[in-house]
Amino acid sequence: MKIVGLMSGTSYDGVDVVAAEFTREGETLRLRPLGHRSLDYPDDLRAEIGALLPPAATTIEAVCRLDNRLGEVFAEAAALGVELAGGVADAVVSPGQTVFHWVEAGRVRGTLQLGAPARVAARVGVPVLHDLRSADVAAGGQGAPLVPAFDALLLDAAGGPRTAIGSGGTAPRAALNLGGIANLTLVAPGAPVLGYDVGPANALLDAAARRFLDRPCDLDGARAAAGRVHQGLLALLLAEPYYAAAPPKSTGKELFHGGYLDDRLAALGEPVASDDVLATLTELTARTVADACDRHGVTEVIAAGGGVRNPTLRARLAALGEGRWRLRTTDELGVPAQAKEAYAFALLGWLSWHGLPGAIPSVTGASRAAVLGSWTPSGPPFTATQADPPRRLVVTP
Repeated sequence: MKIVGLMSGTSYDGVDVVAAEFTREGETLRLRPLGHRSLDYPDDLRAEIGALLPPAATTIEAVCRLDNRLGEVFAEAAALGVELAGGVADAVVSPGQTVFHWVEAGRVRGTLQLGAPARVAARVGVPVLHDLRSADVAAGGQGAPLVPAFDALLLDAAGGPRTAIGSGGTAPRAALNLGGIANLTLVAPGAPVLGYDVGPANALLDAAARRFLDRPCDLDGARAAAGRVHQGLLALLLAEPYYAAAPPKSTGKELFHGGYLDDRLAALGEPVASDDVLATLTELTARTVADACDRHGVTEVIAAGGGVRNPTLRARLAALGEGRWRLRTTDELGVPAQAKEAYAFALLGWLSWHGLPGAIPSVTGASRAAVLGSWTPSGPPFTATQADPPRRLVVTP
């Protein structure tokens, strides 16, 4: 099968597009990357998304307009993905742009992604899988993170857990995604897969860059590198109850948004230089991720996502893990770090096509493993009987 995967994360800066060819060989599923691209959102679309996100008030008209406008962008991205696939694809996975994740007392009550999948299907003429989170939420799960299904297969194929540094035993390996939110997947022999959202990766950094620098991000972490960590502000940020909550747990812009940062700065009661705010937020991300890795005793961290392009953040993570775990990227495993999540959603499309669950209950807290997503056009796009799940994912050049 050739599947096009799309991904637009909580940073809402654009769409990552991949084309992937999947071949089943017994218990092994082979993934051959066919190419990846990124489409940036125009500035006015980013502003439109930001104006609708919490804590902003909105209208159903604004939701409808944004849903269809995003659908047009995803349709363009899907068409590009079909070109990367050689002009022919069997399916497109378009999870949409998350605009709200409804969480009450640690339980997810609902989730909403926009992106008019019918527009995508009309453009490319193949079935489109969308609304991937709702089935897991309906089963009592968090609906996130969903990438651990990909991580678990990939880390198993890349080799068993390594001997921990300074230890005679074995330790879990971690897959880390540094998008708007940092999420972690942990794989260890004989144990259920564990995964959860750690906290903000780029979400608060980008909010600070927009406020202080009038830019969408702190490019290469340059301004953070020029600043100093403000210990008082860091202490306020680390006091967030979310970090102490036990998994399964998930979060997003409904908690970690610009207003959240404004409230902490106001509570501090003293001015903080913009570069120092960025340095402190970088330390927050590095510290919360490192604390989570240390808590689970990992031996190595394999990172992906936009945050790996931030040398300041990467250097701080590597320093915090020195002597306990090493940091590397998925590029070493054949999966481009920037495109990993889009490839993961392509895999979820392959699983759903074959009637296989894509959510892991030990990760999301669901009562059962759910087959993810809804298909457009309506009705099942296949007639094959349910397949046995693969045990590993091998990336083939």
